[in-house]
Amino acid sequence: MKTQDFTIALDAMGGDRGPEIVIPGAALAVQRHPNMKIIFFGDEARIAPLLDQHPKLKSVASIRHSEIAIAMDDKPSQALRRGRNKSGMWHSIEAVHKGEAAAVVSAGNTGALMAMSRFILRTLPGIERPAIAAIWPTILGESVVLDVGATVGADARQLIEFAIMGEAMASCLFKIDEPRVGLLNIGVEEVKGNEEVREAGRLLRELSLPLNYIGFVEGDDIGKGTADVVVTEGFTGNVALKTAEGTAKMITTFLRSAITSSLLSKIGAFLAQGAFGALKDRMDPRKHNGGVFLGLNGVVVKSHGGTDAFGFATAINVAVDMVNNGLIVKIAADVEAVNSILAQHSKAAE
Repeated sequence: MKTQDFTIALDAMGGDRGPEIVIPGAALAVQRHPNMKIIFFGDEARIAPLLDQHPKLKSVASIRHSEIAIAMDDKPSQALRRGRNKSGMWHSIEAVHKGEAAAVVSAGNTGALMAMSRFILRTLPGIERPAIAAIWPTILGESVVLDVGATVGADARQLIEFAIMGEAMASCLFKIDEPRVGLLNIGVEEVKGNEEVREAGRLLRELSLPLNYIGFVEGDDIGKGTADVVVTEGFTGNVALKTAEGTAKMITTFLRSAITSSLLSKIGAFLAQGAFGALKDRMDPRKHNGGVFLGLNGVVVKSHGGTDAFGFATAINVAVDMVNNGLIVKIAADVEAVNSILAQHSKAAE
């Protein structure tokens, strides 16, 4: 799909290396989306020399100086107090609110980014809580998993909202008309799980919602690609995400140790380097970078703080896909339709 003419706001100071990653990452993204314009928010003295190294990017970019950079270890409340109206993170989100940019991408402090985004953009009508949706590699391709850490706990109504938002994101990202939606549980049987999960499952089964709900899925189903959208609450989702990341690193360490343990294994690794290269490419976290803050009145994408330029460009690509495919409009319409159905159901049950 051709990129529309719009502007992306970038928090240039976010992440472990700030502009040293953000600028070249934006340069890669502009090569793919030549109609896109960029506004960098942050320390102009650090941004400008790096921008000079990328003439094509410089021709479609501007810099807005900000006095303060939010530290990666700042508490959300502290970041709000210190960075309000002064930080690059704040100003980049504000650009979306003012309509100066179609989306914001930041590799900065997740808690601060969520707190500022909620304060400035607010949630969409009918949405009680925003959620962070992660792009998860699977055997079949990719899936959307949410919530992976925005809030702890969720009731049945909020889980249904997560399902709606995740379905909208999957439709935009994967170009699927009816993404399969699964509810993460400790088993596929209807009697398993806590009360809120069982109630959400019952409502998703019984109501005529505009969702392709396939039922409960278990933890191992995420990697299998059983569902295009996996719904859970933030505590469980974040534990699952960190466990998967840790397991991937452990397997990589074990594999590296095994193929260097002897001369014979080194020879075997040399002969199989094509297969190992394909495996590395498939598991490359940079290709799945970019968590989307769903439920807000604007597109906010969180890049991993430790990624490189390629990974940051991937996060920008996610933001472009969300804008190009009308994520906010789709979520708003779907939420309105589902809330109408839920209201009718509640009235009939009285």
